[in-house]
Amino acid sequence: MVEEESLRVVRCGGSELNFRRAVFSADSKYVFCVSGDFIKVYSTATEECVHILQGHRNLVTGIQLNPKNHLQLYSCSFDGMIKLWDYTDGILIKTFIVGCKLHALFTLDCAEDSVFVTINKEKPDVFQLVSVKLPKSSSQEVEAKELSFVLDYINQSPKCIAFGNEGEYVAAVRDFYLSVYFFKKKTTSRFTLSSSRNKKHAKNNFTCVACHPKEDCIATGHRDGKIRLWRNFDDEKKYTYTCLHWHHDLVMDLAFSVTEGSSLLSGGRESVLVEWREAAEKNKEFLPRLGATIEHISVSPAGDLFCTSHSDNKMIIIHRNLEASAVIQGLVKDRNIFTGLMIDPRTKALVLNGKPGHLQFYSLQSDKQLYNLDIIQQEYISDYGLIQIELTKAAFGCYGNWLATVEQRQEKETELELQMKLWTYNKKTQGFVLNTKVNMPHEDHITALCFCNAEKSENPTLVTTSKDGHFKVWILTDDSDIYKKAVGWTCDFVGSYHKYQATNCCFSEDGSLLAVSFEEIVTIWDSETWELKCTFCQRAGKIRHLCFGRLTCSKYLLGATENGILCCWNLLSCALEWSAKLNVRVMEPDPNSENIAAISQSSMGSDLFVFRPSEPRPLYIQKNISREEVQWGVFVPRDVPESFTSEAYQWLNRSQFYFLTKSQSLLTFSMQSPEEKLTPTSKQLLAEETLPTTPFYFILGKHRQQQQDDKLNEALENELVQLPLTENIPAISELLHTPAHVLPSASFLCSMFVNSLLLSKETKSAEEIPDDVSMEEEKESVDSDEENNFTEEVQDTNNTDLGKDIIHQLSKSEEKELRKFRKVDYSWITAP
Repeated sequence: MVEEESLRVVRCGGSELNFRRAVFSADSKYVFCVSGDFIKVYSTATEECVHILQGHRNLVTGIQLNPKNHLQLYSCSFDGMIKLWDYTDGILIKTFIVGCKLHALFTLDCAEDSVFVTINKEKPDVFQLVSVKLPKSSSQEVEAKELSFVLDYINQSPKCIAFGNEGEYVAAVRDFYLSVYFFKKKTTSRFTLSSSRNKKHAKNNFTCVACHPKEDCIATGHRDGKIRLWRNFDDEKKYTYTCLHWHHDLVMDLAFSVTEGSSLLSGGRESVLVEWREAAEKNKEFLPRLGATIEHISVSPAGDLFCTSHSDNKMIIIHRNLEASAVIQGLVKDRNIFTGLMIDPRTKALVLNGKPGHLQFYSLQSDKQLYNLDIIQQEYISDYGLIQIELTKAAFGCYGNWLATVEQRQEKETELELQMKLWTYNKKTQGFVLNTKVNMPHEDHITALCFCNAEKSENPTLVTTSKDGHFKVWILTDDSDIYKKAVGWTCDFVGSYHKYQATNCCFSEDGSLLAVSFEEIVTIWDSETWELKCTFCQRAGKIRHLCFGRLTCSKYLLGATENGILCCWNLLSCALEWSAKLNVRVMEPDPNSENIAAISQSSMGSDLFVFRPSEPRPLYIQKNISREEVQWGVFVPRDVPESFTSEAYQWLNRSQFYFLTKSQSLLTFSMQSPEEKLTPTSKQLLAEETLPTTPFYFILGKHRQQQQDDKLNEALENELVQLPLTENIPAISELLHTPAHVLPSASFLCSMFVNSLLLSKETKSAEEIPDDVSMEEEKESVDSDEENNFTEEVQDTNNTDLGKDIIHQLSKSEEKELRKFRKVDYSWITAP
């Protein structure tokens, strides 16, 4: 059983990977990025998350390698703490308590026992760069209150601060000002560009800064797309700058190559990485079509890898020759989540709006995107004044065999473009293929759609509701012709109720009833004849949510109104069972139990109520699960049920509840830390001298583990020796499913592959042993009396109680047989 600690809300995924610049390890094997309250460690080779460093109590705002020990990492947070980590083992080494909000973090090789942080003093928009002295102490938590002022009136973004020429100076930009502080002279130089009052220089604002690692050269990015290279800035009168211009919009970030600074990297909204070699206008290379705006650019200490962070919550690892080698995709943050949260019945992936015009399939287990499904199938044009086609509704049906989507575009009130698409799952391509396209399925906006997912349903059925006052029933029909066999969707029935707007719809668990809400009235329809059976009306406001009970509570229907009333109707008595005053924003039924989760909104935040329709008393209540509004929620069935014994937590046994906030943070309820949720494959990445998790590693690692296993001497359980099934051996499975061009030579793998087929130690049968002993007798001249005695001993051993621990000792004949087997020539495997 699970040890029942306190149930807490945890950020399970969806945090911004692009909030700050990524940081490479010294050997370029790992890349670190902030992710909400955590720091994630990814392998640059496999894209796997190998560690989640947790310990901060608020948003992590900066990470840097320890200049004195490249196996350690510093981090800072809004919680006012600087933490030192051993990232190879995922261990927190020390915590330095500063006591004020920390907005950015910087380290220098020449700064002994000090780091630089950005803090804000008094006014909320005034930030300072200060040096923090990190005291030496044996205790794990140390107060670091010794702060030294460096620069004032700076931008809080770390992209606007840079250290140059091996730490001789620091440059900071804000608005139209460039400030340079020289550490040795302890002087500050300030430079100003023309302000926005002059229309010619209206977009001179500084957006980012980078400093040359070896020379006195500062590169600044600007809102007009220009890059300025500043020199001779130690003299405010003799300074010069040159311009590089390719970007048509603001420059988002800049970075010099680390070793010699011979190249300058820039990126912006064009989704193109530009490399300016020798900082010259003519010598530039491009890496285009990166998919989204480049927010940050990082360079590895060895100079062999770059990393770009993008606005669609993605990181791309790029080789020195400008070839993308790995993509780490997080949960895409769309402007609006119109589709809500859905679960793909096949992959158990979370499905919601992704890139414009796409549905994203997101793995909750690995916290990364699986793939995108292009719904609108049109090229996206990034223009603020252009009205885009929006993907507004989506629903899965029939065990994941069908997907329905709705897209719309409206420039004026009278010009509505509406399209519904139905997609079928193709087993050959392992993806969804467009089957039916319906132009203008309704005269007004579609408010809801749902499939009938009853197990006994013979023909797939889809229902749509609209503001035009109608709901339509769509069924799958034969659409074959003389050329091919095909199926398509067609409208089978159109229903309405007194010209009220249809707002919600849902099917009962067995599919026999359809509930459709028309503003304040709920109607019940027979799904066989589409006859109106009964209506419910409480005059408590428009129905916002509607759902049937499940399993033993299938006779109940629940509805939440905009006026803050939750109603439960009994379908057998056609009467109101109970009602409660609750401002429900999210209401989701658990597909595996009778439980229903409702999230209400109050002035203090969002509250969770878990209950069953059969009784109004909640099973579980948790106040203030989020300070902001919760917009969507969904139950995800567990692969392995939990075993919570407490009645308050039993609602989490079969399913896990996820919810999405207004800022698009994905949260859930758990008793496990994020590090404990990592898959075994991810954790193996740091084992065995940090070898990457390749199939060849699995063969080597498991063989070594097998040799070192203390359980090789196991009790005799079977009389006959059984050869292992090859499909159950992970080493063979990994070998056969791996492309040949990435495997070592066959001669190298031969002995390891064959040994994986062998049993390390097993018993011989009683029938085989006399033959071996006879063979040994002929070769070693053992008399017949000794042979008979040995055979009797073996038979006595086989007849003993198998419940006792007996360690089998190999006989001379068995050892002889094994030696003969080892001398077999396997070179035929490597023959061409």
